[in-house]
Amino acid sequence: MTPTTETTVGIGGAAESTDMVLNIGPQHPSTHGVLRLRLVLDGERIVRAEPVIGYMHRGAEKLFEARDYRQIIVLANRHDWLSAFSNELGVVLAVERMLGMEVPERAVWTRTLLAELNRVLNHLMFLGSYPLELGGITPVFYAFREREVLQNVMEEVSGGRMHYMFNRVGGLKEDLPAGWTARAREAVAAVRSRMDVFDDLVLGNEIFRGRTRDVGVLTPQAVHAYGVSGPIARASGVDFDLRRDEPYLAYGDLQDVLKVVTRGEGDCLARFEILLEQTHNALDLADACLDRLAELPPGPINQRLPKVLKAPEGHTYAWTENPLGINGYYLVSKGEKTPYRLKLRSASYNNIQVLTELLPGTLVADMVAILGSMFFVVGDIDK
Repeated sequence: MTPTTETTVGIGGAAESTDMVLNIGPQHPSTHGVLRLRLVLDGERIVRAEPVIGYMHRGAEKLFEARDYRQIIVLANRHDWLSAFSNELGVVLAVERMLGMEVPERAVWTRTLLAELNRVLNHLMFLGSYPLELGGITPVFYAFREREVLQNVMEEVSGGRMHYMFNRVGGLKEDLPAGWTARAREAVAAVRSRMDVFDDLVLGNEIFRGRTRDVGVLTPQAVHAYGVSGPIARASGVDFDLRRDEPYLAYGDLQDVLKVVTRGEGDCLARFEILLEQTHNALDLADACLDRLAELPPGPINQRLPKVLKAPEGHTYAWTENPLGINGYYLVSKGEKTPYRLKLRSASYNNIQVLTELLPGTLVADMVAILGSMFFVVGDIDK
């Protein structure tokens, strides 16, 4: 048998497999924030991904230790600048638990209402900006139109557009303005009447569906391993929502209105659909709160506090279902007017860490679609 000779011609630089390291970011704060992704590529496919965080770190947890219990609220509402009211809420709930304080019923229902309006504001931003990242510029204009309608009522009640500073230990800063509930009801109805824009314009777009279906599939196992929560976890079939499973505020009385929606696909499309359905449900919850407030008799909106507020010695943990997922607040007190330690567990931190498992094996072209569907705020990662 004649021996066979193999000859390789024109291999050039491809003789050896060489990985390329690509830095995505750090980006300007007007995008997702200053986040950097360090990708190792094999051709067009991602082999390894490492989120590099810390560019916006402001040391909020350390600053908590040098502020009294009234002052920490103004720090706590800034890490997730799209969910300021919900951020304040977790801090005051932790302090109230330490004090063993009961909040007036009127404050409980008003807090629930404002938390759900804040949830809608958060979700509208992502419902508009995610299609923008995939090349669809129109939805963001509709999203900002609806946000302005709700921002007006939030600004009227609190005086702030982003950082409301309306929560207080023991309740809220002040009662609702005269006629505000009627204007809030009109705003909710106006936004609900136009939400079909996102169903038709975004979900009905075949390009959007082609870019997001079966892309960036996150498994339930990865969700549990990395502590992912919120709409991203529920899009992977993890059926958990603190408002239903460990009710706080008035959510225990809203179980017939509250709907916890899940999807089994775990892809980018499922995450967007969950966000959209959660927005619809938050509007329904806001209406239910307005109905309840109309039935309540006049009463106080907060508790009278001493000039110097001191929490008793001990520790407690409070957690809330923030728009982006679970926020946890571990408060340690030595009996002083400032916290000895206040550890913040933010939703975005865990949600972004799972990229190390989610991105490998995907194409670079799909990286932006996956990153945008994780719904994070960089300040919420870095704190």
